Amino acid sequence: MPRPAPLAPRKAPQQARSQRTVEALLEAAAQVLEARGIAGFNTNAVAERAGVGIGSLYQYFPSKEALTLGLMQREAERFHAEARAALQHADGTAALRALIAASVAQQLRRPELARLLDVEESRPELRAAVVKGAFRAVVAELLGRADLPRQPDPERAVDDVGAIVRGLVDGAGERGESDEPALRRRVEAAVFGYLRLAAAGPESESDKR
Repeated sequence: MPRPAPLAPRKAPQQARSQRTVEALLEAAAQVLEARGIAGFNTNAVAERAGVGIGSLYQYFPSKEALTLGLMQREAERFHAEARAALQHADGTAALRALIAASVAQQLRRPELARLLDVEESRPELRAAVVKGAFRAVVAELLGRADLPRQPDPERAVDDVGAIVRGLVDGAGERGESDEPALRRRVEAAVFGYLRLAAAGPESESDKR
């Protein structure tokens, strides 16, 4: 049985030059993935695009899978920084809209890259290595804001809102949509509509009649 490809970076960049090399490799990986797709994505192509020797690439990323994971983590960190910025809005409605805008922008800014990374993340070995929870924590904090509808089951609401955002945004990416304002409006309608209905609770007997 073949050994699984190593996922952990071989070494962490400490000096500014090393950090620039890693960033150049990750951006080259993004460009190769966008241009050639998963079938054409390999370490030799990435090293060539970055203008470095393959030995330099392997100093930091011991396998194609490690490089893919590094790219996933870079994109996730960029998105989470934008998502956390939404918390700066004191008003919950504005903060939630900012979070939705960040989610839509992350998907449509480089749609092919986002779509292919979603495909790669479905691989069990990579899915297990991707750190989750940061987005959920932001949603949980936002839904606790006083101006948003109070939810009878806050934990479920957090999971549902996350699922609504991911489902609509990822679906738009798979279909190749490019109209960012239109997608934002649809996601906002779904999220705020859900929050209002969930807060209202079950229909009363008079409503059912």
